[in-house]
Amino acid sequence: MAASAITPVTVLTGFLGSGKTTLLNALVKDPRFSDTAIIVNELGNVSIDHALIRESSEEIVTLSGGCICCRAAGDIVRTLRELYDLRFMKEVAEFRRVVIETSGLADPAPLLATLVEMPVTAARYSLSGVVTTVDGEVGMATLDAHPESVKQAAVADRIVITKADRASSEAIDALRARVTALAPGARIVEAANGQVDAALLFDTGLHRVDSPQADARGWLNAGAYASHAARPLHDPRISSFVWRHAEPIAWEDLAAALDTLYDLMGERILRMKGLVNVAGEPGPRAIHAVQHALYPPARLPAWPDEDHTTRMVFIGRDLEQSAVARILEFS
Repeated sequence: MAASAITPVTVLTGFLGSGKTTLLNALVKDPRFSDTAIIVNELGNVSIDHALIRESSEEIVTLSGGCICCRAAGDIVRTLRELYDLRFMKEVAEFRRVVIETSGLADPAPLLATLVEMPVTAARYSLSGVVTTVDGEVGMATLDAHPESVKQAAVADRIVITKADRASSEAIDALRARVTALAPGARIVEAANGQVDAALLFDTGLHRVDSPQADARGWLNAGAYASHAARPLHDPRISSFVWRHAEPIAWEDLAAALDTLYDLMGERILRMKGLVNVAGEPGPRAIHAVQHALYPPARLPAWPDEDHTTRMVFIGRDLEQSAVARILEFS
């Protein structure tokens, strides 16, 4: 692949001890994903049994399966820039995707926004999806005690319930119901005995490495949000809903409305995804935002289904659906 291509990035998050390392170890042992660069907080988090790529850098190594592994050293932007430059100079193997593991205590939103806002990353990398691990044994207690874990689950495209073999089926069912309420559009999978298919990390985005066509329908999954109550029982500050508009929209009108919305409520919008029926265009524009950071829209050549209405999924904290609708109802 050309070094100038946009590289998809998957963000792997989850609270302390929830099983992120298990997922990474499954990834680096899977030959299907040897063309992956992994950014972690500490290199000790994954098994390293090969020499350093560059003697001058103690932060980048290659693993026996071919994956590149980097220690972020607190600066994701610098690490992504260095990876890009090394690939361009052919000092590291070609990689087609990046996985970033966040700290277990981290709020993932600032990192997601960085991938959108920083020119050095936005021109070279694109957020593909968010994978969140939730501990099957203590996940309910963690969600009760730590607001960060609630936010990690709410922004997810994929939720992996780990240690499912150690918890009762009743406990797993209750946890599944809770995280479904937090992230209705996320696919939820269970990992037992530390085993999970690493492919599940990568089929979450609008554009995927191994597919020439965008999966707009699966990426948005608007129907899942419409079928859930706006406010989950356990986490009343978190809500999700779908805003729809039946008629084609002038892009300039929507852009102005979104500017107003994010000026007023950006900090309350955890994530937003949408397909917009722009007047005069044959296919939709896909839009995506993390808090106040809005991705450049992507023009898609065709609609994914017979529904050509504009629909926008919002996941927010202390975000009122009626307040969002008042701003967006401009026509």
